[in-house]
Amino acid sequence: MTLRERLEALAEPGYRAFAASLLPGVDDLIGVRLPLLRRMAREIARGDWRAYLAEAGSGSFEERMLQGMVIRYARCNAEERLRYVGRFLPLIDNWSLCDSFCSRLRPEEREPMRRFIAPLFGSEREFEVRFAAVTTLVDFVDKEHLDETLRRLGSVRHEGYYARMGVAWAVSVCFTHFPERTRAWLADDCPLDAWTFARALRKIAESDRVSAELKRGIRTLKRH
Repeated sequence: MTLRERLEALAEPGYRAFAASLLPGVDDLIGVRLPLLRRMAREIARGDWRAYLAEAGSGSFEERMLQGMVIRYARCNAEERLRYVGRFLPLIDNWSLCDSFCSRLRPEEREPMRRFIAPLFGSEREFEVRFAAVTTLVDFVDKEHLDETLRRLGSVRHEGYYARMGVAWAVSVCFTHFPERTRAWLADDCPLDAWTFARALRKIAESDRVSAELKRGIRTLKRH
């Protein structure tokens, strides 16, 4: 049985319809639940995962998701993993595939990834920008990187919905962890475009990790 046939055997029409409702524009869903894909990815990662990636199909959402999961789970050094990340990025065409591909980095992977994503904030590809933003909110919202993180998020000029929503989400995470510094950045001639600025404030206001007092303060912020 081929890998594609295994995926089709695991498909659930009802789940396919549900997943399709969350992924507008994605019309190549098979209908396999993510826990089953993770189980398959771990199985592949324990074997000759390089051979798998060399021949892996990408004709469905699930096949692309499986590739991304294998790259995450595979045992290799940071340099090799980033080569596979770079090859995979052009396959990302929706928020679910992007966000699932972003994961907590190992200590030795942090600095190489920080350098890798730097140019992606200015990419013309919507999901490369989102990948940079979501990787940042997962791994680089800390005291050491906060100023750089805000600067990079503020530099984004891509007009794609998912790119800008990724930036807004990342800004809200910065606020959750560092409310005073992030509020000052938002209030002091913030470089975000008006749409992303408003979405960032909304994300902050919707967070259950932000106090009511801080939410009242954030509602007073206006674009200058």
